[in-house]
Amino acid sequence: MAQVITNASVTINAIDLSSYIQKVTLKTSVAELETTTFGNTGKRRVGGLKDSSASFDFFQDFSASTVEATLYPLIGSTVAVVVKPAGTTVSTSNPSYTFNVLIKEHSILDAKVGDLTMNSVSFPVDGTITKAVV
Repeated sequence: MAQVITNASVTINAIDLSSYIQKVTLKTSVAELETTTFGNTGKRRVGGLKDSSASFDFFQDFSASTVEATLYPLIGSTVAVVVKPAGTTVSTSNPSYTFNVLIKEHSILDAKVGDLTMNSVSFPVDGTITKAVV
């Protein structure tokens, strides 16, 4: 059944930034490695290394312990991230996804007169994403 997400929980470097996030996207893919040999009549493949990323659309805030104050000093660092789709209680219907990301970018200011200031970023995952349900 489809779910409407209204209460996702996101912490970056142990700072809860949930109330500043409008959108979160976690993606995982795997390298496609060809194993075709003589005698095969079609290409054969196996999965290689996983590659994941996490993207966030933040409402920018420059106050202490908020978006800018959390991300700016972390540029170039690898930090822990925890994402839960529906609040903080972990369950089979609200899994916790834990991983490390490389803070490789930070949109310090992206502003237009009369608009909300947004910060859209995408971070590569360092390693793999771990899913927990209890």
